[in-house]
Amino acid sequence: MSKGSPGPTPGFLVWRLANKWRVAVDRAMAPLGLTHAQYSLLASLHGMQRAGERPSQRRLADHTGLEALYVSKLARALESGGLIERTRDPRDPRAVQLALTDQGQAVARKAIVVVQELLQQLLEPLGGLDAPRTHTFTDELTTLLDAPLAPSVPNDQSTQGTPP
Repeated sequence: MSKGSPGPTPGFLVWRLANKWRVAVDRAMAPLGLTHAQYSLLASLHGMQRAGERPSQRRLADHTGLEALYVSKLARALESGGLIERTRDPRDPRAVQLALTDQGQAVARKAIVVVQELLQQLLEPLGGLDAPRTHTFTDELTTLLDAPLAPSVPNDQSTQGTPP
């Protein structure tokens, strides 16, 4: 909460909503043996493969907004579960390419249906997944996500509250 506003700040509300949605997706994915993060990786990989792409772990990290190290950890877990394959990129031996296995494709398709139904429920207060308010909400979120953050300067005098 900020001093100037009587209610919660936008940042607090975004954080609360993100946590609410993450918990809801975690619960919905549990019967499929997935976490929300694993679902995000599988669903993203599914979409990228459908578009003809065989992304590297780095490319998938950039696409999902997850840290590359976390994507690597998730990919290893999904590989051990038989859902994805990790192979060396023939053009760059340092890079690892990812692809869904047949089992991974089937699980991804089921998971996407479950999450679409969940999103319909979560977005019902705005009129549902295809409602104009939901489209506006999505556009506003996209605007915020696309805005670059200025790099922080750890020892910048102007952020210390003391004169130089």
